[in-house]
Amino acid sequence: METYIPRFLKTPQQSFFLFGPRGTGKSTFLRNHFADALWIDLLKPDVFRTYVSKPERLIELVRAHPEKKTVIIDEVQKVPQILSAVHSLIEEKTGTQFILTGSSARTLKRSGTNLLAGRALLRTMHPFLLSELGFDLPFEQVLQQGLLPIVISSQNPQEVLAAYVALYVREEVQMEGLVRNIGNFSRFLEAISFSHSSILNISNVARECQVERKAVEGFIKILEDILLAFRLPVFSKKAKRSLTSHPKLYIFDTGVYQTLRPRGPLDRPEEIGGAALEGLVAQHLRAWNAYSNNPLELYFWRSRGGVEVDFVLYGQAGLFAIEVKNTNRVRPEDLRALKAFRQDYPLSKTVLLYRGSERLLLDQVLCLPCEKFLKELEPNQPLPW
Repeated sequence: METYIPRFLKTPQQSFFLFGPRGTGKSTFLRNHFADALWIDLLKPDVFRTYVSKPERLIELVRAHPEKKTVIIDEVQKVPQILSAVHSLIEEKTGTQFILTGSSARTLKRSGTNLLAGRALLRTMHPFLLSELGFDLPFEQVLQQGLLPIVISSQNPQEVLAAYVALYVREEVQMEGLVRNIGNFSRFLEAISFSHSSILNISNVARECQVERKAVEGFIKILEDILLAFRLPVFSKKAKRSLTSHPKLYIFDTGVYQTLRPRGPLDRPEEIGGAALEGLVAQHLRAWNAYSNNPLELYFWRSRGGVEVDFVLYGQAGLFAIEVKNTNRVRPEDLRALKAFRQDYPLSKTVLLYRGSERLLLDQVLCLPCEKFLKELEPNQPLPW
């Protein structure tokens, strides 16, 4: 029997949606926290057929089990019509808590569902944070294989990652009818992997995968809706110089990125490794912020002249600029972007994460070992610097 690894996610008392990509451990988490819940798994074909033909059956089931104070509907996007029944039951005010999980918001949006008009909160599940694991994994292994629970627990992580990508293409994209040409989408997935941790240039992606720009825009929206990717906007508050307008794009887990990314003799390992490291920091900051109830907004910063800071965190707690370098030692040029950012925002705290082992203060920039920073990053705690 697999050992359950506790997660940082805190569940609310009222009904809530729990969204997250497949394999992030939503069902495992809920089974450990709500062992006595009434469970409806819409991934099971017979259960799916029952509710897609008669979603109001949920009302009959819940009323027949008044002793069950928690009802979990797994993969709710499979039958969006069931939300009307949930809405009706919540309005009865019987004290029943509904927990609705999903690995895609696209079907719910497409069906015009309003996510229960605010009667249920929204929570998200992410790949593991290193600080959640309770044991050490070689950092290079993390950069190669990522932190998906189904990968961490596997004896064959590379095979699981390959199957995971194929599963998403087959079940979340092809079977749901999200795209008409699965071949175009498969080529797009390879092409978009080159944009991981980079400024998103849709025209370049379209040219690379030989698909129309409009189709690529739609494909990127699909990736976001099925939670495989996310964008970071540029930080432009009280800007003192001309800034880029394009967002950056990240695949949600560095292991999935490594699996999607084609390799050839012209690819430099340090280039792929640098994108993987930056992506690993991105997924940690995103999870840390979500599990802390989003106290900060996450951005990046880039001038039209090409001076770029990887991450900007902004909120009541302050303004923080973080640069990530896949290098064992800090060179003066590594500090240039952070110093430019501090020149525009003198109140900001500037931090460089690198692959070395020493904590340094260089030109008012705090330089921290990246691995140590990530291992100490815990929700509802100050950033570890």
